[in-house]
Amino acid sequence: MPADVLALFDLDRTLLSNDCDEAWIEFLIGQGVLDRAEFEERNRAVVDRYRRGIVGTLEYTEFYVSTLARHSTSQLGAWHAEYMRTMIMPAISAAARELVHRHIAQGDLTVLTTAANRFLTEPIAREFGFEHLISTEPQIRHGAYTGKIMGTPNMREGKIARLEAWLESRGLRFSVFRRSWFYSDSRNDIPLLSRVTDPVAVNPDSTLEALAAERGWPVLRIG
Repeated sequence: MPADVLALFDLDRTLLSNDCDEAWIEFLIGQGVLDRAEFEERNRAVVDRYRRGIVGTLEYTEFYVSTLARHSTSQLGAWHAEYMRTMIMPAISAAARELVHRHIAQGDLTVLTTAANRFLTEPIAREFGFEHLISTEPQIRHGAYTGKIMGTPNMREGKIARLEAWLESRGLRFSVFRRSWFYSDSRNDIPLLSRVTDPVAVNPDSTLEALAAERGWPVLRIG
């Protein structure tokens, strides 16, 4: 019997205690791949505008995808394995795992939907047990990352557009679900939070926390 409940999860600062894009920059700086003086300042500026909800979606997503260019897939894979071990695994709490596994165990259609790119997030999705991932798609040409993205960034209203397209590809639409959940920390996810039947603010930023209080949305704090 098809699932009649849709459970959607944001990743950064929701299921992770950190941000996987920021952690990737920090990791590459630590490896000597990126220049600390240049990239720390650029990352700080992008993150600040993201948290205030004013950064452009293409600028935000391509800033991080640009770090994949000019490196072989084998080198990127080796770096990612170490990045997972040192930066991501310590940022996954038992409470976050349990929240995802509860929806999976109930037979809900459980999806990780994140603005971060597929290269970074596919192994993280597997670690949590997600079968389904909607992410920003990095462009690949001739077997290498170009530093650009393909299609619509999976961010803000783009998360709704990408989700609807994904559901349609499976012969589904929002209206077939008895309930739909979305767990997120960010003001940038207010469009999709406003669309589901059961929005949950997880470790919310100040704007989302105020909106959750105004609308009576539950607030969940997990480590």
